[in-house]
Amino acid sequence: MRLFRLYTGPDNESHLEEMKFNFEPDEHADRVAMQAAKGVIISRMAPGTFIDWHNAPRRQYVITLSGAVEIGLGDGSVHRFGPGEGILAEDLTGHGHTTRAVGTEPRFTMAIPLAD
Repeated sequence: MRLFRLYTGPDNESHLEEMKFNFEPDEHADRVAMQAAKGVIISRMAPGTFIDWHNAPRRQYVITLSGAVEIGLGDGSVHRFGPGEGILAEDLTGHGHTTRAVGTEPRFTMAIPLAD
């Protein structure tokens, strides 16, 4: 599983960096510390849907459950994410990013807005 942080840099552009997990032992499995969340949003996006330059609406994890997405950044790079991969969207200001559902099947996501 890959998890990336999408954030606004000092150049006012959105950037991606891969997140590393800080697992701690638990009784049955190693876990990352719990984070406070507001709820869960399940979304479906039709193949080919394109959302032009925008910022994340709130700090939230967005996990792709099925389908695929391409995230475009201001430097011209495009990053593809598929099932089981996620983004911690934190680019609340600046130029933002683009989003495109790619492939032939709908993209289903689970967004988990973080508590303030």
